[in-house]
Amino acid sequence: VFQGRILARRLVGQETRYEVEVKTPYRHRFPLVPREYVWVPNTCGCPPLREGGEYLLMARRHVNYERTLNRILLQDDGYARPWTPREDRLVRGAARHC
Repeated sequence: VFQGRILARRLVGQETRYEVEVKTPYRHRFPLVPREYVWVPNTCGCPPLREGGEYLLMARRHVNYERTLNRILLQDDGYARPWTPREDRLVRGAARHC
């Protein structure tokens, strides 16, 4: 779970790749660098992330069977909400209990 600002969007094959500036990592099981690519397994624009917008993203690390692909994946059932101070308070509060 992290707060990020969408820098760019690019369609790659049947997927969408977002370049994201990681602002605040809240809870992560793998290291995040200041800029990451977040992949969405569709090209329909779901979830609707706009360039320049700040979002609270709950994504997962995806490593394929051969261990040749390691990326951050925002699945259809993933969590992507516009970032607000209220979201920040809720996530910080939940992080203390999880």
